[in-house]
Amino acid sequence: MTPAVKVPEGLSARMPVERRGPGLERDSVRLLVSRGTAVSHHAFRELPRLLRAGDLLVVNTSPTLAAAVDGRIGHARVVVHFSTRGDDGRWAVELRDPDGRGTTRARAGVRAGVEVWLPGRVRLLLEDPLSAHAERLWWARVTGAEVLELLRRQGRPIRYAYTERDQPLSAYQTVFALPSPDGAGSAEMPSAGRPFTARMVTELVSRGVQFAPVTLHTGVASMEAHEPPYPERFVVPEASARALNAVKAGDGRVIAVGTTAVRAVESAAGPDGVVRARAGWTDLVVTPERGVRVVDGLLTGLHEPEASHLLMLEAVAGRAALDRGYEEAVRGRYLWHEFGDLHLLLP
Repeated sequence: MTPAVKVPEGLSARMPVERRGPGLERDSVRLLVSRGTAVSHHAFRELPRLLRAGDLLVVNTSPTLAAAVDGRIGHARVVVHFSTRGDDGRWAVELRDPDGRGTTRARAGVRAGVEVWLPGRVRLLLEDPLSAHAERLWWARVTGAEVLELLRRQGRPIRYAYTERDQPLSAYQTVFALPSPDGAGSAEMPSAGRPFTARMVTELVSRGVQFAPVTLHTGVASMEAHEPPYPERFVVPEASARALNAVKAGDGRVIAVGTTAVRAVESAAGPDGVVRARAGWTDLVVTPERGVRVVDGLLTGLHEPEASHLLMLEAVAGRAALDRGYEEAVRGRYLWHEFGDLHLLLP
C-alpha cells in the first residue's frame, strides 16, 4: 500500500543543498512535520525546538562506500554496484546500464556465469541470485583484488540519473558516520542523517535530547516496485540498548533517524518490546501488520510511491497520516531523494 500521490517532474533534489547557492549548509533543507493528519512546514534547523528533553534519536553510524565501479561484459559497458559483503567472501552486486548521468535501469539478461572485467584486470563472476524476490541482485566472487581496496582505488558513490553530476564521497557521509573495524559500510548513504551538523547535535544535546548510535550497513536502494528489503548486517550496542529501554520506561519518545535505524532497533527488540544488544544479519521487514515495538517516531526522506519503505512509514504513523503528509509534500514542492527534504513523523 502506497500513497496515492505521484511525484511530479522537477521535485528531485539534483544536487546537495550546500551546492545550490551561497550561504547554504547541509541543514538548509526543509522539514515537513506530521502529527497524525496534522501537518506543519518548517526549516530543518527548527528541529531542536520540535523535539523535547527526554527524547532519544536513534542514528546510524554506517559510513558510505564508493560502491560504484565501471566494468565491461565483452565490449559492453556496465556499472557494478557493490551492495553487501557476505560471510563467505562473496559480494551481493547489481549490474546497471550507464547512461551518462549515473544509471537509470538495471541491466537485463543477467544470469549465472556472467563475467565482468573491472579495472586492473579484476574479474567478477556472477554465481547465484540473491533471492527469488531480488533478481537484480547476485552473489558474485571477485578475483584479482580485495573488494574494499578496489572501491578505494576505482570506486565512486552510487549515483542515479535524477542527480545532476557526480559528487565527492564526502558529500555522502553523515556527521554520525564512523569507520567500521573491518572496513565495511553502506552501499548508499543513510540519508536521513545527512542534514545534521555538529552545531545542531550540540544544540540538541544541550536541550536534553539523547542519541543512541546503531549500525546498519545498507545495500543498494534502487528497488523495483514493491520489492522487499533483503538481509543486511547490523549492530545494536549494549549502551544503546540500555538507553532505548530507559526512554521507553519513562516519558521520552524514541525517534529513528532513517528507515535503516528503524530496521536495526526493531531487529533487536523482543516481542516484549525490550531491546537487547545484538549483532549479525537481519531479514526483518517492518509492515503495518507486524507493527513497531520500540520506535515512536521517524525522521526520514521522501520515498517514491513504489518503494517498500513506505510500508514501514505506515507501520509507524498510520496510512491516513502518510497520505496526508505526502499530499502536502507535493503541494509544497518538497524535494525527493538523498539530497532532498525531510519528513518528521511524530505520535
